[in-house]
Amino acid sequence: MADTATIEAPPAKAGHHQPGATGMSNQKLAMWVFLASECLLFGGLISTYLLYRDTSLDGPTAGEIFDIPFTSVSSFVLLMSSLTMVLALSSITRGDHPRARLWLLTTALLGAIFIGGQVYEFTTFYREGLGYTTSPFSSAFFTLTGFHGVHVSVGIVMLMSLYISSVRGKLRTENAETVEIVGLYWHFVDLVWVLIFTIIYLTARGI
Repeated sequence: MADTATIEAPPAKAGHHQPGATGMSNQKLAMWVFLASECLLFGGLISTYLLYRDTSLDGPTAGEIFDIPFTSVSSFVLLMSSLTMVLALSSITRGDHPRARLWLLTTALLGAIFIGGQVYEFTTFYREGLGYTTSPFSSAFFTLTGFHGVHVSVGIVMLMSLYISSVRGKLRTENAETVEIVGLYWHFVDLVWVLIFTIIYLTARGI
């Protein structure tokens, strides 16, 4: 009697994320768990801001100092970066690496423009008398928006790392999930800003 042939799974390609017991790769699962913890972090920061936003101020009020049109444009720039992130993932999935690099670089640039706008805004607020220690409101505001800015900056570093890897030929089509995982982080950062912008700027008193 002939022995039953044993069918072995093909070896994983280098850089390819194999699905785990949950049906997704361990790397993607780790990102989802990380983002869940980030929800708790930003939930706490937003709750703190809501507690202190009506605290009596020594400096200017939110309605007096916020420049809604400027921040709206800055927010639009960040939201558009989610679209370019989707285009980057689509390009590398198709094996179109030049376009993938273009969209990765564009996404990072849009994020940098947003950070530049935030730095300008913080500088303006400080000159107008709203510093980090001016009041509980200002401390909560700068902490919340500052933490978000740090997250955007980390995302820019991740995007540039992908771009450099692609230029060096190390980011291939089979690594598309790596771009997807970075995209999950980037979309999360954008979604959090929509919430922050709505809570802080669009509900500010005196507007």
